[in-house]
Amino acid sequence: MLRGLVTRYIGYAQENVTLEVHRGLPSRHVTLVISLAEPIHYTGLPGEGPLQSVVGGLHTAPALITQDRTQRGIQLELDPLGVRTLLGVTAAELTGRVTDLADFGPDLANLPYRLAEAPDWRTRFAIIDDTLAARAVEPTQPPPELDRAWHQLRTSGGRLRVSDLASEVGWSRRHLGERFRTELGLAPKQAARILRFERAATLLRSGTRDLATVAYSAGYYDQAHFSNEWRAMAGCSPRTWITEELPFLQDNPAGAEPESAT
Repeated sequence: MLRGLVTRYIGYAQENVTLEVHRGLPSRHVTLVISLAEPIHYTGLPGEGPLQSVVGGLHTAPALITQDRTQRGIQLELDPLGVRTLLGVTAAELTGRVTDLADFGPDLANLPYRLAEAPDWRTRFAIIDDTLAARAVEPTQPPPELDRAWHQLRTSGGRLRVSDLASEVGWSRRHLGERFRTELGLAPKQAARILRFERAATLLRSGTRDLATVAYSAGYYDQAHFSNEWRAMAGCSPRTWITEELPFLQDNPAGAEPESAT
């Protein structure tokens, strides 16, 4: 029932975290983070502050997270076109900000406490399944043209021209832009920027260190274009991110459970 709405769950647990500030990078997902330890301290996006559970909309700048030494929680990656079904708002209403999960209903407000009391990860994932499935009994379907356009743009890694994308789904370029902004809160070009950036981040995480290769593979004009975009969207240079963030992200969190795809 949640297929197409939720991409995956990730349970994490880590002790002795030394990275004081983590950069939450732009991605194709609306992100839901539930802390099972101390509240989450976001800065850099509207809605900042200490929150036990957070919904982060699509964004084109880093969300800065002040980290405690102990990190325990669950992260959910939501498809933005499924947000209306799960949260009762469009992804556009969440774009560029963080929002308290409790704002979307008492069942979600109680979720962090139920998960904290659960004895293991399997039980926590089952609780999330049940809670979200109860909200998805009457799914709100986007127009098929928009669904196809978002799918095609994702599949191309943001490399498909907007005019070609509009022609493929049978809409004018202007109408496509209006529907993207209404549902996702971003123009197609902005969404494509996020997808190219996400591809570059994936390559860096996989071990590719030659920035020219990353730039070419992710669809940038050249290495300079890639580096400028990375600074705009990550808040630092690619080399700085590799040095400061990548070792932390590649650590196997002590006691972490493997991700659970729905």
